[in-house]
Amino acid sequence: MTQTPDPAPAPSMLSRLLSGNRAGVAALAVSVVALVVSVAPYATGTDFGSRVRSYLIQHPEVLQDVSNALDEKAQQQQIVENRRKTAEITAAAAANPGLLTVDSRDAAFGPADARVTVIEFFDFRCPGCKATAPEVLRMMQAHPDVRFVFKEWPILDGPTNGVSHYAARAAQAAHRQGKYLPVFRDLMAQPSLSESAIDAILEANGVSMPQAEAAMSSPELARHMADMQTSAMALGLVGTPTFFVNGKASESIQPAALERAIREAKAG
Repeated sequence: MTQTPDPAPAPSMLSRLLSGNRAGVAALAVSVVALVVSVAPYATGTDFGSRVRSYLIQHPEVLQDVSNALDEKAQQQQIVENRRKTAEITAAAAANPGLLTVDSRDAAFGPADARVTVIEFFDFRCPGCKATAPEVLRMMQAHPDVRFVFKEWPILDGPTNGVSHYAARAAQAAHRQGKYLPVFRDLMAQPSLSESAIDAILEANGVSMPQAEAAMSSPELARHMADMQTSAMALGLVGTPTFFVNGKASESIQPAALERAIREAKAG
């Protein structure tokens, strides 16, 4: 029989602040306050430091306010940085349209002459890619007049080997047998990928394993993977998933933002 431990005493405001994700920010706040306290007597000639210390002991929520303000500032700075980087990527794509060229090797679905083309660079092990995959597949159904192009960019392991690369090659092998989308769906739905799990997904979707193994080890597929890697690096991509709608990089990976970009491109 497992005994239920006695409930632990509720943590103080200060201990809660100095634990978890806010530890670094709160520590910074404490350091700043400590610096003020240490120099205040020399600057004022009074017992200002003791009064500040006493005030903070009586009002520890001030540190929470400081932490919240720093979080807000960091979030705003991140938004500005994301917009700057997105503009750089879009400019790189405009300067060299060949980096987003869709060729016969790519997994592409929808009319070749579509007015709107969505391109996704992704890694099958990327949490954000996994989270958005069901919505991407839904959008394909909702927008049959849009061309969707999938470019594997396995960045979560070594330069040429690892589970992400194995999954990317497996998906491309499935594409050569006309099985890309169901394999893509199942690879994205698998929480923890391994080579054996990837093989099982191929087999479950009717992929011929001898043909898949031959394709995965072929120089042609290796060149295709290298070309997608080269394009991603030349575009200056910094993470996955990265979406392009008619050559314009999306600032957000949120499905609602992608849906909005598709509708705006259709209306444009």
